[in-house]
Amino acid sequence: MFDVNKKPSKRRAGLPSKEQVMEFIRSSEVPVGKREIAKHFRLTAQDKILLKALLKDMAEEGLIDGKKSAYHRMGGVPKVTVLRVVDIEGGEAIAIPDTWQPDDGAPPPRLRVLEKKGRFAALRKGDRVLARTEEAGRGMVAHPMKKLPTREDSLLGVIELDNAGGVWLAPVDKRIRNSTRVSDRGEAEEGQLVLAEPVGRGARSTAKVVEVLGDPLAPRSYSLIAIHKHGIPNIFPEETLAEAQAAAKIPLSEDKREDLRHLPIVAIDPADARDHDDAIWAEPDDKGGFRAVVAIADVSFYVRPGGELDREARKRGNSVYFPDRVVPMLPEVLSADVCSLKEGVDRAAMACHLTIAPDGKITDWRFTRALVRISEVIAYEDAQTRIDEGKATENLQHLWAAWKLLAAARDSRDPLELDLPERRVVLDAKGRIADIVVRERLDAHRVVEDFMISANVAAAKALESKASPVVYRVHEPPTRDKLIALRDYFDSIGKNLALGQVITPGLFNRMIKDVSDPGEKALVMEAVLRSQTQAYYGPKNAGHFGLALGSYAHFTSPIRRYSDLLVHRALVDTFGLEQPAPKGSIPDKSGLAEQDRGDLSKITDAISQTERRAMEAERDTIDRYVAAWLSGKVGEVFRTRITGVQKFGFFATIVELGGDGLVPVSTLGREYFSHDEGGHRLVGEDSGTVYAVGDVLELRLAEANPLTGALKFELPEGGYGGKRVEPRGKRPEKKVRHNRDKQGKHQVGQRGRPGNIRHQGRGKKK
Repeated sequence: MFDVNKKPSKRRAGLPSKEQVMEFIRSSEVPVGKREIAKHFRLTAQDKILLKALLKDMAEEGLIDGKKSAYHRMGGVPKVTVLRVVDIEGGEAIAIPDTWQPDDGAPPPRLRVLEKKGRFAALRKGDRVLARTEEAGRGMVAHPMKKLPTREDSLLGVIELDNAGGVWLAPVDKRIRNSTRVSDRGEAEEGQLVLAEPVGRGARSTAKVVEVLGDPLAPRSYSLIAIHKHGIPNIFPEETLAEAQAAAKIPLSEDKREDLRHLPIVAIDPADARDHDDAIWAEPDDKGGFRAVVAIADVSFYVRPGGELDREARKRGNSVYFPDRVVPMLPEVLSADVCSLKEGVDRAAMACHLTIAPDGKITDWRFTRALVRISEVIAYEDAQTRIDEGKATENLQHLWAAWKLLAAARDSRDPLELDLPERRVVLDAKGRIADIVVRERLDAHRVVEDFMISANVAAAKALESKASPVVYRVHEPPTRDKLIALRDYFDSIGKNLALGQVITPGLFNRMIKDVSDPGEKALVMEAVLRSQTQAYYGPKNAGHFGLALGSYAHFTSPIRRYSDLLVHRALVDTFGLEQPAPKGSIPDKSGLAEQDRGDLSKITDAISQTERRAMEAERDTIDRYVAAWLSGKVGEVFRTRITGVQKFGFFATIVELGGDGLVPVSTLGREYFSHDEGGHRLVGEDSGTVYAVGDVLELRLAEANPLTGALKFELPEGGYGGKRVEPRGKRPEKKVRHNRDKQGKHQVGQRGRPGNIRHQGRGKKK
């Protein structure tokens, strides 16, 4: 035991480590301050300056409190410490110590954060606060004193060793250029993918390994990197799994359910789909139109507000789809079994009954809770083959006939049509990349899509008719700034976009249709896509610009989208479809919670954020798979198209395959190039060589990094690749000299693109 009154040794010990300071504080029978620490370790004046910084770091990490007179720990948590909000329960923030390193390996304590109204904005998950802690009953509470800047909770990277034996964390995020020194690598070995926490601040910051994830180039690592990088919850708490098991055992009853088991309803899905949340049926009526049913999994019957299932589903917001795995919004006992509309078994469904007029317009709708028995689950390709070969059953023929009416109504609306290729990673049985192909778009996809759009519109209008709360899917028209940028781009390729006219989706469609060259058409569609706003969820209606619809909600995918579950709950309340659960199993009410009804904006903001998080994670993973696929083809020459130009170089993507990479200006030669920002091109001063957006040229793949998803191209030997114009007699004002430019050396990666605006009912099924 340390005795602070004991005369220190004459030998100078030097600046102690954090562990030594903690041991001294823990072992002391009296309060320990900076003076006692300095005296015990016989620190010099210079060491005392360093000690002050060390103690400040320790206080920020939550190892000690922040008092200058005495540092101590009480019950494992300092009286004043930094906390990180990890959950929101009943509107109250739950936090844990931002850094937790107990000797006995005990889990961190969970503290209720008692917020003072008006002190600062309501705390959200991930926020960090400096707080005063105290015992309260059986637990601890925290009184926030100051909100701290948010920092990344973890660092993801690969362990590397330098020649001097130093340990470094090489980042797997292509936006991060520098490695981080590792102060504690635990049991991690060189070359392993690890999860680490930042330690310290500023230039003195290091990293501590907290989890070893294994081989970074293993087939399943790419999605794992995205899950950790974007903070996607991928492990269900035991309480959530227990409630899911209880919910799965609730017996289905015909009471208060419409029996539709006699209808030959079919689910048309991807061949590898594990969950089926929608199915469709149609038959002709006597007026030249059709009666149709869109049956959607009745998730609200099993996932009720206020329960553990609901809290976890709201936190996740949506399922996340990777080539090798799905991170589901709901536990598999529900998502892949009890809720899923499987073939030949009775299932609970929310049924949307539609009346389709001869002109394809929906003239009537109603919603019921129903019992359904799916007659068949069919893959898109199989359904299309049956139609094309004339072997379709009557129910499939009716669906296609009804769809032709819906398609005619869709054409009259003239929604935005962007036929951009979507890459699909094909894996073999061992999870290795077998191929990367462009996803084929069939009429079968459009059939399902248009039925889903019709049901989504009906849900929004049904709730509006009763003045009920609606979670709208909103896609606002392009902003003026984006339209000006689009006009400038069109000017550079010799096309005109007059901003004085009314901007409609049809206007963009006509401009795209006027372009005959396939390569140029693809670039125009990309430019139009970049001009669009990000779609989002909200309680206030602003229409859906891309679909040319005045009211739109998401109703058709409650297994994988929380927004749809909220719409289902609103329909339950509005149309008296409540079905209480057996007492003691799960929460009783299946409609909207009163708290949610009063403040939908907070929920919709949160699920809009989780959607963007999922999109970024999915895109990052595809980039890594593409880079892995190409890593064995470094040195090969590919046909590419320039997709963006900056002063430090230009971005190009491999035609038909995808995969954006940078050609640094430093690799183009020694002449000066000017960056024509308005014309989206680089122009050589002496040779007149031009590299412009849309140009197709041969490039050699120089680098492909699977860990970051980054690609780098270079010109083939002996070729300039660009077009030529007459050299200017005067040196341009903006010029870039290749061999002097330092920005192009390390900047690699994919140009960002706005979120997908084609939210036509099923997201993955567009």
